[in-house]
Amino acid sequence: MNERIRHLLGQLNALEDELRTALHEQEAAIHFRLVGRRIEFTAAARDQHRRLRTGLLRWLAGGELRNFASAPFIYALVVPLVIFDLGITLYQAACFPLYRIAKVRRRDYIVIDRRHLGYLNFFERLHCTYCAYANGLIAYAAEIAARTEQYWCPIKHASKVLGTHARYRQFLDYGDAEGFHPGVGRLRAELAAERTAGGEGLRPPPGPG
Repeated sequence: MNERIRHLLGQLNALEDELRTALHEQEAAIHFRLVGRRIEFTAAARDQHRRLRTGLLRWLAGGELRNFASAPFIYALVVPLVIFDLGITLYQAACFPLYRIAKVRRRDYIVIDRRHLGYLNFFERLHCTYCAYANGLIAYAAEIAARTEQYWCPIKHASKVLGTHARYRQFLDYGDAEGFHPGVGRLRAELAAERTAGGEGLRPPPGPG
């Protein structure tokens, strides 16, 4: 990867972070404020939430049959998800210190805060909590897998791949035999540098690939 592409990747990462921060600040200014990790709504917002909450009986009566029919299949996945959660967490706890890789902070990905929304009834809160856990877990596991891939096999694919993680941008070119071993060493050193810098949960730095 040449210096121009490295520079563009750095700009892209910076702009993504800036946009994410700006969107969050705008949302917080309108709806709520954060005090540490505590969410606070204004009294007017809390009153509005209560007024707009759909009662359980009304919600059940207005629900679609197809949604109720799919619920057992959705919630049956809780068991494999929890097992997967335990497995991936144990894996990084055991292996990442050996690889000198910063551990991925679970709390940065699995955020259960929609339960504080007063306009959600019990079942809506349950659904939101489940979705937050499942999707957060997948993102958490994806970052663990991405750091593992960067350590063991940071090579781009020959074919275009959808849904690649951010670290994939800096991976080594497919077929670059001469650059493979030096490149792996460099990318492993970058992982170690992230750990030294307290890089748990950090965005991967733009690097050669």
